[in-house]
Parts: sequence; C-alpha cells; structure tokens
Amino acid sequence: MMNIKSTLITLVVLSGSLGVAFAQENQNKKQDAEKVLDLNEVTIEERKNVIHTESLPDVQNAYIHAGKKSEVIQLGGVNGNIAEKTGRQIFAKIPGVFVYDMDGSGNQINISTRGLDPHRSWEYNIRQNGVITNSDMYGYPASHYSPAMESIERIELVRGTSSLQYGAQFGGMINYVTKGPDTTKAFSFESINSVGSFGLFSSYNAIGGKVGKLVYSAYYQKRHSNGYRRNAKSDAESQFISLAYEFSKSLRIRAELGRSSYVYQIPGPLTDAMFATDPRQSTRSRNYFNPDIYIPSIVLDWQISPETQLKFTNSGVYGSRNSVMFDAFANVSDTINPATKSYKARQVDIDNFKSFTSELRILHHYDIARFKNVLSGGVQIMHNNLRRRQLGKGTTGSDFDLTLTDPAFGRDLYMKTNNVALFLENMIYVTPRWTVSPGLRYENGATDMTGKISYYDPGNLPNKIKHNFPLFGISSQYRLDPQNRIYGGISQAYRPVVFKDIIPGSVLEKVDKNLKDAYGYNVEAGISGGTKNLRYDIGIFQVLINNRMGTVSMREGATAYILRTVTGDTRTRGVEAYIEYVPLRINTSSTPTELSIFTSTSYFDASYTKGNAVVNGENTSVAGNNVEGVPTWISRNGVQLLYKKLSVTCQYSFVSFNFANPLNTVEPSANGTIGKVPGYGLLDLNATLHINGNYTLRMGVNNITDKQYFTKRPTMYPGAGVWSSDGRSFGLSFGIKI
Repeated sequence: MMNIKSTLITLVVLSGSLGVAFAQENQNKKQDAEKVLDLNEVTIEERKNVIHTESLPDVQNAYIHAGKKSEVIQLGGVNGNIAEKTGRQIFAKIPGVFVYDMDGSGNQINISTRGLDPHRSWEYNIRQNGVITNSDMYGYPASHYSPAMESIERIELVRGTSSLQYGAQFGGMINYVTKGPDTTKAFSFESINSVGSFGLFSSYNAIGGKVGKLVYSAYYQKRHSNGYRRNAKSDAESQFISLAYEFSKSLRIRAELGRSSYVYQIPGPLTDAMFATDPRQSTRSRNYFNPDIYIPSIVLDWQISPETQLKFTNSGVYGSRNSVMFDAFANVSDTINPATKSYKARQVDIDNFKSFTSELRILHHYDIARFKNVLSGGVQIMHNNLRRRQLGKGTTGSDFDLTLTDPAFGRDLYMKTNNVALFLENMIYVTPRWTVSPGLRYENGATDMTGKISYYDPGNLPNKIKHNFPLFGISSQYRLDPQNRIYGGISQAYRPVVFKDIIPGSVLEKVDKNLKDAYGYNVEAGISGGTKNLRYDIGIFQVLINNRMGTVSMREGATAYILRTVTGDTRTRGVEAYIEYVPLRINTSSTPTELSIFTSTSYFDASYTKGNAVVNGENTSVAGNNVEGVPTWISRNGVQLLYKKLSVTCQYSFVSFNFANPLNTVEPSANGTIGKVPGYGLLDLNATLHINGNYTLRMGVNNITDKQYFTKRPTMYPGAGVWSSDGRSFGLSFGIKI
C-alpha cells in the first residue's frame, strides 16, 4: 500500500515538473493549437439511427474524464428489447459487461465489469442525471431503484479509475440520463407501448415542454409480465417528474423526484436435474419480492464565470425492500402439512432505507506558467440509516402479504453511517495534445451496527467499522488527433463492508469485531477512437482487491465455530476490445444505406492470490483458484444494417463457463448451490423502423435458438440454486411523439 502511494505521489510531482519544463518551448504553439483542439475534443457522428460507442468529453458537467476509459450508449440507436431491459442488447457494444439474470425480465439491470459482483450492479456508483441511486453506499449498495428504460436517452459509463471523483466502488460509475423535453414547445407528448411473449405488456407515457423560464418533464410507466417460468409474474410501475428553472443564462436550479416499484413473484431455485428436465418449472408459488424506492433531488448549477462552474447537489434514497418467502434449498418442497392442513409460515424480511447525500463540486479553468489547467474538486457528505428486519414470522397464505403473526423479528438491526469525502483532481495540458491528471480523495467516516438477533449474544452484536482512506491516482491521455487518443491511469479504491458481510447466519457463526474494508486499485491503458469506417476501443486492465470477506473455522476450547472475517485477496487482469467496421456506406438522400460489423469481446484472468474456504470444518486454501462468478470470455458480435429508415441488428452473444464457489467445484451438488455454471451462446434479431419522424416501430426475436441457460448460482437472494434465464421470446413496440 505504501509503495503504491509513494509511486503515485512521485508521478504527481513529475507531472507538475513536466509542465514547467515544457512551458517556454511550447508557449506560442500551444496557445494557437488549444483554440482548435478545445472545439474538437470529441467528434460525434450524427447519422440518424446509427450508434457507435463514444467516449465522454475530456471535461463535462464539472467532471474530468480525460485519461479514463469511458463509454456512452445512445439508447435511440439500440436495436433491442428496451421494455424488458435486456442487458446483452443494451450493453452490446461495451466490452466486458457481465449480465446477471436474476429476478425477472424487465425488473432491474444486474451487471458488472472486470470480474466484479453483478448483484444489482452494486460494484458501480449508480446515478440518474448525476444523482446517486444506490440504496445505501455503506450498508447495502445495491441499486433497487429501477426507472423505465424507455425514459433513458443515454447511458454513461466510466470505469474503475474514476473512483477518486465518484466514490468507493471498484467498478466505477454508471449514469442513466433521462430524455429531455422538446424546449421549442410548451407541451409535447410521447407514448411507447410494448407487447410480447409470456404476457408482456408495457406502457410508457411522458409529457414535457418549456414555459417561460421553466422546463418540465414527467412520465408514468406500467409493465406486466407472467414471466418465462411458472409462478414468475411481475407487476412494475415507475414515475418521474423534473422541473428546471433558469434564473439567468448562468444560474439554473433543477428539482426531480423519481419512484420505482414492482412486485415479483419468485419461482424459486432449481437443482441441476430439475433444470435439465424442465427449466420453466417452479419450486415456489408463495414467494414475493417488492422494492419501493423514491429518489428526490435538488441540483444547483451556477456558471460563476467563464472559467468557474459550481454544482451543488442534494439528494436522497428513501423506501423499502420487502420480501415474503419460504426460504429453503431447491430440493426442499414447499408442501402442505397434513397435520395442520396448511403451508408452513413464510419468512418476512423488510429493509428501510434513509440515505442522504450532499455534494458540492467546483470546476475551475486556470493557467499557470502559461499552461492550461482544469481543476475539479469538492466535498461529499453522506448520512445513511438502514434498518434491516429479518426472520419475521409471516402468514401461511399464498399471496403477497407482509403481515406478521408474531410481532418480533428474529433480526432487528440498524446500520448508521456518517461519512465525509474530500476530492481533488487537476488536469494539466503538458502540450496541446497531452494531458496529465493527478488526483486524490480522502474518505473519513464510520458505520455503527446496533440492534438484536434472537440467536446471538447481545454483547457480541455492536460492531463499528471505520472508513478512513486516503486514495490517490493519476491518469494521462494523448490525442493522436481530435478523434483518436491513447489513455491510461491508476487509481486506488475501496469497498465498504456491507450489511450482509457482518450478520451471523446462525448460532454457529461469529463476526470479527475488527473488520476492515476491502481496498486495492484499478490500473488501465488503452487506445480508442476511429476513422471514417472504423470505431475502436482496445485496452488492458488489472484490478486488485485485498481484504475480501469470507469464513474461517475457529475453535475456543471444546467449542468450534465459523468466524466471518477477512480471508482473501484477488487479482483480475484482462483485455477489453470493441471494434466496429463499416464496409458499406451509401450517403445518397434517397436510399441512405450502411452495413456495419462489430465485436465487443473481453478476456478475464481472475484468481485468488490468497484466501481460504471452510470444508468439513477445516480451512482450505483457495490461492490460485478462479474467482467465483467470473467467466473467462464474454463476446458479443453482430451485424447491423441501415436502409432508409429501417435498422436491423443480428447479434450473437457468448459467455464461457464460470465457477460458483472459491473451491472451483465442478460437479453440481444435489441442491444446485455449487458446481460449474455452463457457458452459453445466444442469437438475437431486432429491428427498428422510423416512420415520418414521429412514429417508431420496434420488433425483435430474442434467443432465437431457444437456448436453455443460467448465468450464476446465487448464494443469497433470490435463493441458492439454479435460476433459469429466458428462452425464445418475441416483442413488438410502437412509439409516437407529438
């Protein structure tokens, strides 16, 4: 850790020294060139209905992106199942995105990159319009908030070296940017309605416009699906309203409120034998999951001067995560007891989120020694209060009912966090084409867990985890020309110990009272850009994570127990490559035509450098084993044809096998919880037709070959075992704008 810090500090000093050394030599040449390059840092091709991945501008919205791997997805150019948020189609051209099919098509997106955990995308700092939507960054960083994908204009991704600006996550940042209203009108209306296989019906309706200095927009969405498997019904809805008032050209305030909620009937896990016999079967008919989340925010944007911008964001995440389940392994049936003539009482779990974030950010352009600099810095304050109630005794019924038959929960816990983060990054134009951006972030806070667990000694329960991390990083970029660049950087990061890590599962477990947050770094380098007929982004990376949570077999005298503590370190390194080639382009106004071929492929080498797992009460080393849930290859390849107003995409997606546990067990267990997860390949065909500019028709066939597959064997929600992903399906959407 100290060696890394020393190296980074040295690089920071060197970057400043380089600036002074080059100053006199490049003074006149640089001043002229900067005027041109500032206007051409990013070139976006505006061919209608065509989408390539693009990089974010070097500086945007008070953030510095130069030297970092960033990607932008314009949803308007995606041929895919937008209504059900099919991840492999939305993120088709983003290499390395692992899509985890977990809780019903269309409910939420669960993705990861670079060998991280895809559970509710919680390795990422998830945002909507720059506002954090993770439920609790320090207690349960999953993003349960799930806006309508029809409402999203573009998705911005910045990989792990962005941790100094965005926060602790190793994955980086994902920002879902909502569609803006037509400000040339006082009122506009958009409606998108979708139908498809397995009883899918989705309706999205939005309004917006500009009246005087007020810009407004709002939408309401409702979606129903019976699901691919039996007892897999979903009913979802989301709402959003945005009001922005321009006091002047330099001062603007925006208030927004988003809400999402759904009830998902959980069909239950399967064993491997069940999956082979009938992947659509269900082992549960009485299990339900229901997150209901509100995201309020107020954002002040003030352009203080041409050189200085201030952004002040206050936001919250409020709501609940509810479930009622018969929780057991797949080979344990949920049956009626002949003696009582009723089912067993279900387990009720309720999480309540109260998370508040206030962030003040300043961006300032300045010159020093005749060198252009851009400084981004600020402070972020977080106060999170998560209450987790679990093991409640519910009803013996079959509907969605959170009623308790015993008022006492088996676990009733609080996790309260107060944290302050200071961050600073400075981009130096060493030459008009070459930038160096050293930065730092300092996190200081603590998380307190209190409450009671029915089977646990109250004296062992209070637990306090301190978050005290100075994080350093540096990135650099060289523009070969306005469209092409070489980039690279290194950045430290950490991941807080979350609620699930420190709750003992039974009387046989204890929790280490001296837990430490995971820490490590991201390092990456690559080249990206394009020519008239080629777009590409090819890079290498390494992610090191120390202090991974695990279990250790312990003994005190004659008493044996399992200790939940820090057990291992992992290292993931690999290659991410996106290449798109256009062999045919006809630009005539009568029959514009374009044919493109793309590949988005990643190779991951993810392994434990040290660690252990408990087997039959004994500690067994897993050093050298593959990290669980990480496939070696993820490759999405496709052909896209545009002819006049029609766009068609044929895509083949391949994901290689992965292991379900650190021991890399190959043979599946009888209950389906461990064993190899087989690789799979999927073929999709989707098309979009634009009619007269105001009407859009989308059609698609997903998983054409009806491949039966699953993506992961979860160890927690929605239940340990095999979870079938969707087979062949058809979809049709019709959109109108007025």
